[in-house]
Amino acid sequence: MVVYGVALLSFCLLLGNYLGELLGVVIGVKANVGGVGIAMLLLIILSNLSAKKFRLKPLTESGIGFWSAMYIPIVVAMAAKQNVIAAVSSGWLAVIAGVGAVLVSFAMVPILSRMGGESEPFPNEDES
Repeated sequence: MVVYGVALLSFCLLLGNYLGELLGVVIGVKANVGGVGIAMLLLIILSNLSAKKFRLKPLTESGIGFWSAMYIPIVVAMAAKQNVIAAVSSGWLAVIAGVGAVLVSFAMVPILSRMGGESEPFPNEDES
């Protein structure tokens, strides 16, 4: 059920934020240090663990999978927005460095895809 996915997501977010606040206190920073990232890692680990360790019903697995898949792009978009706002307000050097990093990343895609070699295509859903 989708509710179990929301429950797992909530648990990971609360625990990740708590651990991020705790990490901030330990290193002497008055901020949440990596709480959302910790939550993302917990969500990935627990959602994969639940599929292997516990025998869940397919509907429950699909609910957990749905929220696991939805959480990561939302967090990445939120972080990207904050990074852009911080970069633009910091000056042109930060903007140029950000654009340069994106261009280098885009240029690396064809190089890395050639290094990977041939792979098998994804199976059709009709065949399985």
